[in-house]
Amino acid sequence: MVSLQIGVCSTQAKASNIKGPHRTRKLMEIKQINMDSSHLSKLIEGPKESNNTKAYSSKYLFCLFLLLCSPCLNFFFISRALFQSPELSWSSRAATEAEAVAALSCSGHGSAFVDGILVDGKHVCECNACYRGQDCSEFVQGCAADAESGDPLFLEPYWRQHAASSAVVVAGWHRMSYQTDGDYFISIELERHIRRLHSHVGNAITDGRFIVFGAGSTQLINAAVHALSPNSSASSPASVVASVPYYTVYRTQTEFFNSRAYEWKGVTSKMGGEVAANFIEFVTSPNNPDGRLQQPVLQGSSVIYDHAYYWPHFSAVKAPADGDLMLFTISKLTGHAGSRFGWAIVKDEGVYRRMLSYLGINTMGVSRDTHLRSLKLLKAMLAEERGAAGSIFGFAFSTMRERWHKLNKLVSSSDRFSLQQMRPEYCSYFGKIRDPSPAYAWLKCEKEEDRNCHAVLRAGGIISRAGYKFGADNRYARLSLIRSQDDFDLLMQRMGALVTKEKARNM
Repeated sequence: MVSLQIGVCSTQAKASNIKGPHRTRKLMEIKQINMDSSHLSKLIEGPKESNNTKAYSSKYLFCLFLLLCSPCLNFFFISRALFQSPELSWSSRAATEAEAVAALSCSGHGSAFVDGILVDGKHVCECNACYRGQDCSEFVQGCAADAESGDPLFLEPYWRQHAASSAVVVAGWHRMSYQTDGDYFISIELERHIRRLHSHVGNAITDGRFIVFGAGSTQLINAAVHALSPNSSASSPASVVASVPYYTVYRTQTEFFNSRAYEWKGVTSKMGGEVAANFIEFVTSPNNPDGRLQQPVLQGSSVIYDHAYYWPHFSAVKAPADGDLMLFTISKLTGHAGSRFGWAIVKDEGVYRRMLSYLGINTMGVSRDTHLRSLKLLKAMLAEERGAAGSIFGFAFSTMRERWHKLNKLVSSSDRFSLQQMRPEYCSYFGKIRDPSPAYAWLKCEKEEDRNCHAVLRAGGIISRAGYKFGADNRYARLSLIRSQDDFDLLMQRMGALVTKEKARNM
C-alpha cells in the first residue's frame, strides 16, 4: 500500500502544475486511480469485517484456485498433445477386421484367416487335420495322424500370446518398387537384425560376411550349388553329395535342374578315393532327420552347411558356426514357413556375387512384404529377455523337450521300435546342460518282418516319411514332432495303440 500511495501523491503533484481544462480532466483521472487503488488494496489486504466478507472470501479463493490449477491443466493438455497416440485413420478398418477374424472361436482345433474363404460373406474356421464342423469341434473318427511334413505349427500358440508385438499393418503403397533401400533387393534393416539375432543367440559368425536373402532355404540350396560349381565350359561337372540320412531336397533339386555344371553323385560313403576338389558336400547340422551335429566327410570339398535347425529350441548351441557358406530359414526359427524367407551367410565375395546373380535372374529377390513381416518377427524376438521361460526359445524348447520325452518313453517300452540315441548337452545360449529336443524322431522298426517301417506305421494310422527318401534303409521312417498339438496328441495315441498291440501279442 505504501508504494500505491506514493504513486498517487506523485500524480497529484504533477496535476497541480496543470492549468485550465486540462487540470479538470487530470483531476478526474486521479480520482479514478484513487478508487482503483483503494479497491486493489482491499483485495491484497483482505476484506475487513463487514456484510460482504463472504463475497470477498469467495472471490479470493476462486482466484487462488485458478492460479493453482492453471499449471496442472497446462501440463495435462501438453502431455496429451505430445504423448497420446494419434487417432487411427486408414488402418483402423484393417485392424478392426483382423481382430474380428482372430476372435472367431474354432474350439482350439483350427483358425480363421483374413484371406480365408468367405461363406455367405463371413469368415469361417479352417480346421486342423482330423477335425471338422463350423467351429472345428467335431473329431473325425479313424483319422490318421499326420507326422510326415515339417510344418512348424507348434509355435502358433506362442504367437497368439504375442499378437500385439508381432502384428503388421501393410499400407497399400508399401514398397511397390522392384528396389529396396539396400542393394540387390535386400532390406538394410532386416539384414542388420539378422546379424543382431545371430550375435544374440551365438549360433553363427556374421562379422565380415555377406548375407543373401532367398525364398526360404529351399531356393538358396540350388543358388549355393550353382555358385560353387565350375563354369559350364569346364571339362566335368561338380559332384553333389551328402551323408546318409540326408535331406531329400538336396537330391531332388539337383536332379530336377539337370545342369551341365553339376550332378547328383549320391552319398559320401561311396566316394572312396576320388579327388574331392570338384565335390560339393551338403552338411546338415543338426541333421534332418536324426538331429545329429555333423562335420564334412570329404576333405577338400566345397561345403554347404545347412543350419536350419541350429537354434536353441532344437539343439544345444555349442559355438558359433563358422562355415564358408551357411544356410538358415525363418520357418524353423519362428515357425512362419508360409512366409518363405531364408538367408545365406557367405564368406567369399565371388561366391556371394554368383548367388546374387542366380537369385536376380530367378526371382529378383524376395517379396518386400515378406521383408517387413520377417523384420517385425525378429524385432519381437530380440526385445525378449535372453533365455527367459516366456521367450520364444524358452517356449519352443520346453515344448519340444516334452514331446521328445513322451515319445521316447513310449517307444522305449517296446521291442518293436527304437529311436535315435540322444543325450543332454551343454548349451551356451541357456548357459546350462539341456535335455534333447529334436525336431524329428528317426524311428526304426526292429522286427525282421517289418522291412517297410513306413507301411507298418501307415497300417497303424500314422503317416510318416519313408527312410528311402533320405537315402536310408526302409526299416527307418521319420516322424515330425513340430506340427500342431492336435497332430502330436494323435500321433501319441496311434503310437500307443501300436505298442499296446505288440505287448499283447507277446504275452
